[in-house]
Amino acid sequence: MGGLAKGMPHATSRAAVLDVIRAAGTISRVRLIQATGFTGATISTVVRRLIDDGLVTEIGRSESTGGKPRTLLALNQSARYAVGVHLDHSGITYVLTDLGGAVIARMSRAGAGTDDPPVVVARMAGEVDTLIQGVGIGKDLVLGLGLVSPGPLTPASGMRLTPPAMRHWEDFPLDKALAEATGLPVTLDNDATAAALGEHWAGVVRDTPSFAAVYMGSGIGAGLMIDGVIYRGTSGNAGEIGHMCLDVDGPDCWCGGRGCTEALAGPAAVVTQARADTRISRAAGLTLGPGGQRPSVNADFAAIARAARRGDHGARELLEGSARRLALATRALANVMDLDVLVLTGPGMAVAGSVYLPVLQEELDRAFFARAAHPVVVRLSDSAATAPAVGAATMVLQTELVPLRQGHLPLPGALGEPEREAAAAVPAPGHRG
Repeated sequence: MGGLAKGMPHATSRAAVLDVIRAAGTISRVRLIQATGFTGATISTVVRRLIDDGLVTEIGRSESTGGKPRTLLALNQSARYAVGVHLDHSGITYVLTDLGGAVIARMSRAGAGTDDPPVVVARMAGEVDTLIQGVGIGKDLVLGLGLVSPGPLTPASGMRLTPPAMRHWEDFPLDKALAEATGLPVTLDNDATAAALGEHWAGVVRDTPSFAAVYMGSGIGAGLMIDGVIYRGTSGNAGEIGHMCLDVDGPDCWCGGRGCTEALAGPAAVVTQARADTRISRAAGLTLGPGGQRPSVNADFAAIARAARRGDHGARELLEGSARRLALATRALANVMDLDVLVLTGPGMAVAGSVYLPVLQEELDRAFFARAAHPVVVRLSDSAATAPAVGAATMVLQTELVPLRQGHLPLPGALGEPEREAAAAVPAPGHRG
C-alpha cells in the first residue's frame, strides 16, 4: 500500500480516514488519530459508519506492548469494485479492481481502429459486461468505470485534438456515450495521468509523495503526482512532455508544433526509421499484413524491442537514440519540478524499458540541475503494460471513496471540531441520493 495520507486535501473526514486505512493496510484507531489529527470522537464516529457500510472491517488485535492489544482495521477489499479501461487505436485494455486497487480480472481486445465511435462504444459496453460477469459479482457493487485515452482531452467534450489514428473521435462525447451504454458512472482522463495515479495508489512509489510517471504508449506523456495529489493543470493535460520542442527545425508533429519529443523519439518515429532500413526491418520481422496493411505502431515497436533483446545492434541503436531524446525531455521535467523519482510506464516501456532506463538514468546523473542536492532515481513499473487501465480504475476509487478538495485548503488536522463532525456525516459511497 502507499504512504499514509496525512496532509492530503480530502473533501471529508470520512475520505481522510478511509484513505489512511487503505494506505496503511492495517491500522488501529489510536494510530488513525495520530495519522489524521482528528479527535478520538471523530475517529470513532467515522470508523463505525465505515464498518456499517461494509467498507472497513475489524481483523483482530495487534500484539501487546504492555497495555491492552488494539483492534486493527482494514479495508474490506471485496466490498466494492471498479472498472478501468484504456482506449487506444491499437488496443483496448480492461481491468476490474477491488476496493484496494488490486487487479482481479483483466483482458485485452482489439483497438478502436477505424471503426466509428458508436460502434466501438457498443463493443466496449459488451466487453465490460463480460469482464464483470466473468468474476461473478453483482454490477451493483461496481462503483463506476474509469476511461483513459491519449490526450489532449477537454472536460466538456472529451477528445478535442486527437492523434492522427483517432482523428475521427474528435468532439465525440465519449464518456457520456459509454456511461449510457454500460449504465455505470464514467470518469474520463488522460492515460499518462491515470498511470501515475495507479502507481501511487498501489504503493509502488513508497518513499516520496511527489514523482512523475514517464509514459510511452502510442505516444509519449507524463503524469505528475505532487504531495500525494495528481496535478492535472487547467484542462487536465499537464505533463505533455511528448510535445516539448527538442529541435526548432525538426519534423512537423501532429499537435501543430515542430521537433516535438514524440515526433523525434516516439514509437512511430522508431518504427518509421526501422522500416526505412531493410536490414533492421528484416531482423525485426516488420512485415505487411493481409491486403498490404501494416500492423499497429505498438506491435511494430514491440517487434523492434524483441530484436534488440535478441542482440540486433541496429534495433538497439534505434531504441537508444529514442531514449537519448526522451532523456532530454525527462531532464527538463525533472529540473522544472525538482523531482527525485521517475517511474517509466506504459505499453512501450513494458517492452523496451530495459533499454530506456539506463539511458535516462545516465542523463539525469550527468546533467540534472540539482544533482548536488539529491539524485533522481529512475524506476521501471512492475505493471507498465496495464498501468493506464489500472490507473483508470483507481480514478473511480478515489473519486467515489476518497475525494479530494479542490484548491489549497487546510490540512485535516487544521479543521475545527464542528467541521469534522459535519464532514463525517456524509452518504455512503455509491449512494445516488
